[in-house]
Amino acid sequence: FWVHMIQHLLLTLVAAPLVALGAPVTLALRAASPPARVRMVSVLHSRALRLLGHPLTAWMTFALVMWVSHFSPLFNLALENDIAHVIEHMAYLVAGLLFWWPVVGLDPGAKRLAHPIRILYLVTALPQQSWLGLAIYSSSRVLYGHYMVVERAWGPAPLDDQRAAGIIMWVGGDFLFIVALALSIGAWARAERREGERVDRRLGRPVRG
Repeated sequence: FWVHMIQHLLLTLVAAPLVALGAPVTLALRAASPPARVRMVSVLHSRALRLLGHPLTAWMTFALVMWVSHFSPLFNLALENDIAHVIEHMAYLVAGLLFWWPVVGLDPGAKRLAHPIRILYLVTALPQQSWLGLAIYSSSRVLYGHYMVVERAWGPAPLDDQRAAGIIMWVGGDFLFIVALALSIGAWARAERREGERVDRRLGRPVRG
């Protein structure tokens, strides 16, 4: 389970922001034929996508996907069914993309948050990730029956495995969110410095290096 948890963190907190930074929609628009581009633009400006891409919706979708998938029969189903497993991973990636789009998205239609709101957005997401990891770690029983019956060539006992997975989500998730917060604070500081330099130039003041 702990290896599975590393996959989840990589999908939601590493792969998703990197994909968002790669501006996949812009790339698709450039590669598409003119008729396809028109259809894509209409979808980008649709009410449904605007609602889905709204920061509040994205935040809630991310939290909902993480909690429901880990505390419902869906997780065990994904462990026992390959198609369900693929769908689960796709759900994590899509939820992660929606979550990170307002923070780092470069595509048209991305509702980039102002720097202070961006930091608040990440700060409020950090504890829900921590609580999820803590809930998994604190459970006194094995949450997923699949791990009770699967043959193990190596690794910890099922409950120890589950606790290790909870710690990985808790500590690893917090670490990745703190890195994102540090980068966001740095971006805010650079933006403030550039704005100060523009004001100085406009007023004819010497710009400090």
